[in-house]
Amino acid sequence: MKTHYTVTLAMLTGFGLGAVAVQGLHAQAKPPVYQVTEIDILDQEAYLKDYVPKSRAAIQAAGGKLLAAGGKTTAIEGEPPKSRVVIQQWDSLEKIQAYRNSAAFKDLLPLREKLAKFRSFVVEGAPP
Repeated sequence: MKTHYTVTLAMLTGFGLGAVAVQGLHAQAKPPVYQVTEIDILDQEAYLKDYVPKSRAAIQAAGGKLLAAGGKTTAIEGEPPKSRVVIQQWDSLEKIQAYRNSAAFKDLLPLREKLAKFRSFVVEGAPP
């Protein structure tokens, strides 16, 4: 009979510790961040041919994920932006800041500034 109680107590203790560990992991999980960029393109052909492939490769290599890029924008309220809209997903604000401080991003800056004007901001995702 003692063995039965010991096994039951061990199982309950294990379950309790597991539940606490799972709660701790959920508390540590950070929601992703989203970078929203409006782009006024000055030279459409050169932008699409020269800048976009290099930019996408650098973003992907740094861990960013492209969610929307230049698709049709439909207004729901107010006026839609007249410029191209790009939305990227990143694991954290630190990851996107590291990308923007990287050599890959800085190497693209002269081409980027020549071909378009950018307005960009980051929004934190909702917690899981």
